[in-house]
Amino acid sequence: MMSPSDIWLTIVGLTAVTIVTRSVFLLLGHRVTLPQRVQHALRYAPACALVALIAPELMLDAATMSLDPANPKLAASLATVATLLLTRRPVLAIAIGMLAFTLLRLA
Repeated sequence: MMSPSDIWLTIVGLTAVTIVTRSVFLLLGHRVTLPQRVQHALRYAPACALVALIAPELMLDAATMSLDPANPKLAASLATVATLLLTRRPVLAIAIGMLAFTLLRLA
């Protein structure tokens, strides 16, 4: 078990690491330029983060992989993606996905 001083030392250390890693780009941003390949790769970071957050929710059921078409989350996400690819209208795709998920859960 950690003592109170160990806990505070950990909190202060994590705070310092967070501040340094986040502020280094703000302080040195205009002096340091990233290579073109790195800049290009960073454009995909938000999409990758979104997939990393959503994919486990769609494919896991009680901590097991559920790629079954009967999985309502997976089926609704496929309907959402298909709608988005066909219509290029995000609001419609979200509405179709929510409707599909609701109907599949009720069935």
